[in-house]
Amino acid sequence: MSTADAVDREVAWLTSTGDGLPALLVSAGGPWDNVQAYQPRTPGKRASNLYVLRRGIHEKRFANVRRMASYEFVLKLIWPLSSGQGIAEADQRAFDAAVDLVLTRIGGPVGDKSHGGRFLSVAENPEYVNVRFTDPEQTLGVAEFHAEITYFADDTEITG
Repeated sequence: MSTADAVDREVAWLTSTGDGLPALLVSAGGPWDNVQAYQPRTPGKRASNLYVLRRGIHEKRFANVRRMASYEFVLKLIWPLSSGQGIAEADQRAFDAAVDLVLTRIGGPVGDKSHGGRFLSVAENPEYVNVRFTDPEQTLGVAEFHAEITYFADDTEITG
């Protein structure tokens, strides 16, 4: 494990199945067509996309040779108007339900906030997850809704 693979480790957690938490990918019964590390140059259209990005790395050094990295993860969510009903309100409700599943997955199972051992802790220091929805008025013209979820993860200790 290193700071370079933190985003991929988080994607591995978000796409996991069979652990009692909701699946996120459509192929496993979830609402998201795509969950991937980093945003592509040309994102897929008319699909629900969740991109895992990293806004920052904070590295704490102590005892001369020990260090621990913390990451600020940003999930960029893109949700198309696709209810088939032509009703933006129905699509916003579906988006809210999909965001709720992501929040449940980030929270992890009771007693394990390490995302299956991939990190020391996630959303524990600070202990909040922040969701910011873009005003629909700004994105209805391109027939999609946007939101960002931010939270922090502490990595396991690195020596050297």
